[in-house]
Amino acid sequence: MRNFKRILAVASGGGHFVQLLRLRPAFAGYDIHYVTTTSGYSSQHEGSFFIVKDANADQKFKCFWMFLQIGKVFLSVRPDVVISTGAAPGLAAMVWGKIFRARTLWLDSIANSEELSKSGRLAKRFADVSLTQWEHLAGKHGPHFWGGVL
Repeated sequence: MRNFKRILAVASGGGHFVQLLRLRPAFAGYDIHYVTTTSGYSSQHEGSFFIVKDANADQKFKCFWMFLQIGKVFLSVRPDVVISTGAAPGLAAMVWGKIFRARTLWLDSIANSEELSKSGRLAKRFADVSLTQWEHLAGKHGPHFWGGVL
């Protein structure tokens, strides 16, 4: 069995990152590295932090640049596990996770109560496990609902 040691936790700034930080107790005892789009978090939390370009689907060049930045993080960290609570950086991390053969987990944002996020719909193609925080959004082939909300 593979021993997972390094976790890369990825989320856009704001609410996505706040939800990711709510998972911190699960990261205890692991080498945790965070990727986000907003500076200022690193002084408040343990672990190493990487800041990448903020982008969305309408900003193709920024998305490409952010994708490359996250690739550089992967070269530096070499994570065993990648976890994301959303948006474009998380989707990019799911893709890089597959390239680097890391285990990947996508947790769609609690804010998406009516439908999956655009990133969430795409991420379930790359994530080993794709979860929703809303039972009525769960599907046979993902995302799955394992209970509770962050």
